[in-house]
Amino acid sequence: MRRAIIAFSPALLYAGVIFYLSAQPNPLPFLPRSVFSHDKLLHLGEYGGFATLLAWGLWSLRVAPWRAFFLALAIGSAYGASDEFHQYFVPNRECDVYDWMADTLGAALGAAVTLVALQRREARASIGG
Repeated sequence: MRRAIIAFSPALLYAGVIFYLSAQPNPLPFLPRSVFSHDKLLHLGEYGGFATLLAWGLWSLRVAPWRAFFLALAIGSAYGASDEFHQYFVPNRECDVYDWMADTLGAALGAAVTLVALQRREARASIGG
């Protein structure tokens, strides 16, 4: 159990940051408003990072790569959906299915890139390189 807590602590902290920012009417006031015209890219990156941490946690628990990918994707997508629902109740925010789709795509990309990188690193280590 302790190992699982350590493995998923970064992802849980990251999810907490997502929740906190989603509860703010203007979450990133220091960014120019023009950045938000590309908010789908922000969602992609945000959930790519989340899935990276999820995939890393699953990998560290020795979950098979294909299973780790689908679990990270499912968790990332579900959290993205719950995040959009949460924003429905926050002033100046909205629930947007396209944001959720960007979250899900970001989760897929983050998990895939992370798991491929981890597999390659492990393969190199096993041959002594």
